[in-house]
Amino acid sequence: MTNVPQNIVNPILPGFNPDPSICRVGEDYYIATSTFEWFPGVQIHHSKDLGNWRLLTRPLTRPEQLDMRGNPDSCGIWAPCLTHADGVFWLVYTDVKRHDGSFKDAHNYLVTAPEIEGPWSDPVYVNSTGFDPSLFHDDDGRKWFLNMIWDYRVGYHSFQGIQLQEYDPVAKSLTGPARNIFKGTELGLTEAPHLYKRDGWYYLLTAEGGTAYGHAATLARARRIGGPYELHPDKHVVTSRFFPDNPIQRAGHGDLVETQNGETYLVHLMGRPRPGQNRCQMGRETAIQKCVWGEDGWLRLATGGMEPQSEVSGPDLPSHPFAQEPDRYDFDGPDLPLPFQWLRTPYPERLYSLSERPGHLRLFGREYVGSFFEQALVARRQTDYDFEAETRVEFQPVSIQQAAGLIAYYGRYQFFFLAVTLHEQLGRVLTILSCPGDYPGGFLEAPLDRPVSLPDRGAVAMKVTVEDMALRFFYRVEGLEDWQRIGPVFDATILADESGRGPHSNFTGAFVGMHAMDGSGAGQPADFDYFGYRNFT
Repeated sequence: MTNVPQNIVNPILPGFNPDPSICRVGEDYYIATSTFEWFPGVQIHHSKDLGNWRLLTRPLTRPEQLDMRGNPDSCGIWAPCLTHADGVFWLVYTDVKRHDGSFKDAHNYLVTAPEIEGPWSDPVYVNSTGFDPSLFHDDDGRKWFLNMIWDYRVGYHSFQGIQLQEYDPVAKSLTGPARNIFKGTELGLTEAPHLYKRDGWYYLLTAEGGTAYGHAATLARARRIGGPYELHPDKHVVTSRFFPDNPIQRAGHGDLVETQNGETYLVHLMGRPRPGQNRCQMGRETAIQKCVWGEDGWLRLATGGMEPQSEVSGPDLPSHPFAQEPDRYDFDGPDLPLPFQWLRTPYPERLYSLSERPGHLRLFGREYVGSFFEQALVARRQTDYDFEAETRVEFQPVSIQQAAGLIAYYGRYQFFFLAVTLHEQLGRVLTILSCPGDYPGGFLEAPLDRPVSLPDRGAVAMKVTVEDMALRFFYRVEGLEDWQRIGPVFDATILADESGRGPHSNFTGAFVGMHAMDGSGAGQPADFDYFGYRNFT
């Protein structure tokens, strides 16, 4: 019986899920996306119908695989590539140590696993010539490693093209000459290479134009893997750069997959700016487009042209929905719930415990919010324009340098933090610490004229709402039935790639979660007994 294709609504991976790489194994589809400075590294989602997805795993979990302490904001894991060959999953990724100025310190690694959920191997170091690595398995058994080439020299274009070099899986190293096989188009900033083979042609899909509003996915092909590569007649397969009114913007960086029935789909990066604003609070997300191969051997969107569609026709596959994520976690299990991540460090036992006080997430106060090394910040992605999140914390500060509470966070220069802390005269108080885009200083603003006095002991419930670009905080203590507003109305779009970024770009997305800081070094604990998140739709 033929399945009735279901329409797929974009984005398929909402919230901060950029740079998608897609892989099919039998009836299962997997997408790997960048996680930047958030740990564990690389998000892998799973689907059986290309429309319904669930977060499945994050493979980079150990210090041997990834240590990002000291990595600046928007560094860390860039553009993973997930493939399957020889009965094994292959994952290549970049750990970027610097991205501002003329230099990019970008180290590329490879890990493998017999199953998608692991165990994943220790990494093999591959090279550092540029970021966005990709691994292509040719039908003759040879393997080829690709990445963009970075050129720091003054007077030269920093994106020098796409490098190709053979990879020896036995020696676990590159071999033979490295070649620049594709310089890109006049759009420039050529990156994110993926190779495919079809009907005797090698097809090279790249991203161009930067990851903002001039982004595009460019296609070229050659009879030999080393080129020369000829451009697609339209140059680009998908882009929003000519369609400023399309709700999908920043369309580019992508990867192709063929279904078991021979249909072709393109997954690609996208952003959803607020109407009338060029600020994407959810950061860079993942969309999907149905494609067709023309009689001329070139790939195009099934709808014609290169404009991304908000709704596309699904494949000829049975619908396969997954259980929805719960809207509340009570921290009753031994492990941190999968939606939550923390920043940079591979040693989470120094940040939190789920066993020291059962039924609670205990955060140990570490460095101040914004540290590049060790923050006790555990958070989940914002995935909706309008949402509310809440928690309840028990915290007994003994120093003005200690604070714990609910945080809406983008990066060290962009956050709003509702916190229990200590005041010399008032005792335990509730305050707000905000940094609405102060680059490069990261100086705090004090939106409250006076902190709110709290009882000497007891839990404090906290809530944040984001509605129509307005971010508001609320609190409740024992004896109060209703939520109490605290602080001004903040601009929620501050928590976006495009705001407060200074001279260099940011590439992540908004998070909401729990934070504990202790500048005294004592590691004062804060106990959170639940965390809830729900959208307003």
